[in-house]
Amino acid sequence: MRKALVMTAFSILSLTILLLAAGATYNRLALSRQRAAAHAPGEIYKVGGYDAHVHCLGTGSPAIVLSTGLGDDFTTWLKVQPALAKVTRVCSFDRSGFGLSQMTPGPHDADTLAAQLHDLVGAAGIDKPFVLIGHSISGLYLRSYARQYTSDLAALVFIDGATPLQDDRVPKSLVAIQDGQRARMPWQKFLMTVGWYRLHGDCSSVPPGFGAYGQIIQANNCDPAQFDALEAELDAVRQSGEETRHVGPFPGLPVLILSRDPASMPPNWPADVAKANSLVWDQMQEESKQLSPLSRRVIAKGSDHYIHVDRPELVVREVTSLVEALRQGKVAYSQNEPTVEE
Repeated sequence: MRKALVMTAFSILSLTILLLAAGATYNRLALSRQRAAAHAPGEIYKVGGYDAHVHCLGTGSPAIVLSTGLGDDFTTWLKVQPALAKVTRVCSFDRSGFGLSQMTPGPHDADTLAAQLHDLVGAAGIDKPFVLIGHSISGLYLRSYARQYTSDLAALVFIDGATPLQDDRVPKSLVAIQDGQRARMPWQKFLMTVGWYRLHGDCSSVPPGFGAYGQIIQANNCDPAQFDALEAELDAVRQSGEETRHVGPFPGLPVLILSRDPASMPPNWPADVAKANSLVWDQMQEESKQLSPLSRRVIAKGSDHYIHVDRPELVVREVTSLVEALRQGKVAYSQNEPTVEE
């Protein structure tokens, strides 16, 4: 009886390993096939010995550089990059470990990622000074870039940008939700690696309005390696906050702040948590005006966190006006002007 149980257990274990290996092979081959068919636009440059992907459109100056939020690649800018490219040169890129950019070793804190972007700008031949636009967690990376390479910049644009050490101020219940999401990432990476998500059809989704990049999005949807970049940036958030908590002010640097509508509540959060966080977030966004006396803040009415997706026309209008003002040498921003809602 004992021998039979051992043989049964061994058979089950062997079958499980075989199924997991087959699933991993299936996911890996599907990724390779989809990426070969996607033909992502742009160029690959070597930065510190690792591949970094940049996609540029348009001509003119000052150029614009687009930095994504956590977990996103260059495709997230589809609704604004082509429109802004009618005005000037616009370059989106994949941060280390996302999209077509290789994962770099070591910490992924604000200072490190800002230095990598600085090297990428040089490698790609992007003219300086340029307008640096960042969404969400890139709000920290923009601050670091401005501190280290102020002369590179013509202006900063924050799209609902993160602020230093914000987890010390948002509701503790929200931090607990975020910590739970972080704790589940290794398990999610495992399921993605063995093809579970692909078998369930979770790898083929494309957000509405992003069909032009549909093949590229699908090719990157179930790449387990990108969890490494997610975890690296999340694990460095406190270090990034410490590096950027005292950044600024920058007296001659125009700063445009586009913030989500405080009335827009994330549906996946408890209502009381969402409401409490909205109040704190709005206050932190307002405090960001202290980065420069030449600052302007606009609340995007009806928009959630992804303003460049929910309200692309607002982003295009505000950034176009900024670029045109920079060309004329007279940006009419003032920290003392009240925040507007549009």
